[in-house]
Amino acid sequence: MFIDEYISGVAPVKGKILLVDDQVVNIKILHQLLQNDYDIYMARDGHQAIDMCKKVNPDIVLLDIEMPILNGFDVCAHLKNDPKTQDIAVIFISGHFDEEKEVKGFNLGAVDFIHKPINPVITKARVKNQLMLKSQSDLLRAIALLDGLTGVANRRKFEQVLPVSWLQGCREQQPLTIILLDIDFFKLFNDTYGHTEGDTCLRKVAQKIQDTVNRPYDLVARFGGEEFICVLPNTDLVGGTYVAQQIVDSIISLKIAHETSKVSHFVTVSAGVSTIVPTRNIPEKVLIEAADKQLYLAKERGRNRVLGTQVSIAELTAV
Repeated sequence: MFIDEYISGVAPVKGKILLVDDQVVNIKILHQLLQNDYDIYMARDGHQAIDMCKKVNPDIVLLDIEMPILNGFDVCAHLKNDPKTQDIAVIFISGHFDEEKEVKGFNLGAVDFIHKPINPVITKARVKNQLMLKSQSDLLRAIALLDGLTGVANRRKFEQVLPVSWLQGCREQQPLTIILLDIDFFKLFNDTYGHTEGDTCLRKVAQKIQDTVNRPYDLVARFGGEEFICVLPNTDLVGGTYVAQQIVDSIISLKIAHETSKVSHFVTVSAGVSTIVPTRNIPEKVLIEAADKQLYLAKERGRNRVLGTQVSIAELTAV
């Protein structure tokens, strides 16, 4: 929550709170209490609550324990077992104090309990405190997944995103494309201009790649050293190659001087592109390996260029 606002210095938007209770009167009480400070969403049962969490990704769920069919404990367990919802803070609403239930709730991953009848001061304070804790946690988690030098995602973030994109491609049977990029003759650049200028170059290149790959569900990450990697879901080889060429052209347009480069007077990059329609019996690493081979060939054939391949499932399964 609020990550972009913290990093950019913009005032944070309202937190999102989901109220879950099978009794309308209880939802109305909480809604009236919190509506001026937060964006409020509501659900009347456990299944609806789970669906709402996936759709709106609330920061906090105020979750009644006693509900028919799917009780609050069941909902909490489901949320904590799903990577998409596991970071949502759950505060249980309980009709009475029960130590065993509280122990069970905390063991499931809840962050707090609020007891009925609702005390307005206590409820608002606990919600505010948990929202602050969650925003700080989200910020630290986001920083841990950023490359400290360039500001784009780091390799750890890439390793989290690729399996998710792979499974999405499996479900939807849509192509997944990877672009692997390497700055040409970067060692010579460092030898010529020094590592401080080398760091500046990396930052400029990373930012230009990020500006070029701008769909919200795409990922740009620093893969290591002077290498960057892009994950493009729902993108075929033609589309991926087009984006890669845009990146290559945009880096030249930066006109970063590189007198010792053997291909240009300016900094350039080479790109390897690989595309596959994922299947569950094929590991994600085949896509990285294929992009790496194309990058190697791009360097062999003169650098400052793009080469790509469509990975064949039939050939992989035949091996």
